[in-house]
Amino acid sequence: MSIDFNMFMNDVVQQARKEIVAAGYTELTTAEEVEDCLAKEGTTLVMVNSVCGCAGGIARPAAANAIHFDKRPDQLVTVFAGQDKDATAKARSYFEGYPPSSPSFALLKDGKILTMVERHEIEGHDPMSVVSKLQQAFDEYCEEV
Repeated sequence: MSIDFNMFMNDVVQQARKEIVAAGYTELTTAEEVEDCLAKEGTTLVMVNSVCGCAGGIARPAAANAIHFDKRPDQLVTVFAGQDKDATAKARSYFEGYPPSSPSFALLKDGKILTMVERHEIEGHDPMSVVSKLQQAFDEYCEEV
């Protein structure tokens, strides 16, 4: 029995995309969409999505659960590393002082980076510890909903 690797990966990517969009995040697939989004006033959480099995499987549930909190960002968006390369590169250009990391979360205000939860803070941790890190950032930087 043989498996078509490209078909398998397309299924994995589509499932990862659906999962984060179903959680309430807007998918940004072009550099222009990223620019337009990050030009808006207010706080924005950018989830850098990834098909990385271990970390991605922790980051997406954490992204879905972290937003059920008294304070949260004005915008919830996602770019997909390795898939929407221009959008991801443009988003990362806003993450000054942080190396590329996926999956990861960046919290920005008025297009300026406030803090990040990087891959090394996701991989090997349970989803609730990532939720806690995100909610600590929301508590510090975001307004009550």
